[in-house]
Amino acid sequence: MTNNKIINAGASLIIPGLGQLLNGQTQKGIIFLAVLILLNVFSYFLMNNIFGNVISLAYHVFACYDAYTNFEIK
Repeated sequence: MTNNKIINAGASLIIPGLGQLLNGQTQKGIIFLAVLILLNVFSYFLMNNIFGNVISLAYHVFACYDAYTNFEIK
């Protein structure tokens, strides 16, 4: 766990769920990672266009925002 919300948010921007795991929210982090995998598979096979990329980018930004706003110093 880190004591910096910006590091956690940045980690979650790169890999959604990583920031949540660093925050100590294990279940939430695993769910974010699972959704990322499903979203990437769905995007690759069914929406291999700009729409899939926009959805993926929005998900990364949402995960970053979630990691930043749910940060707690322990």
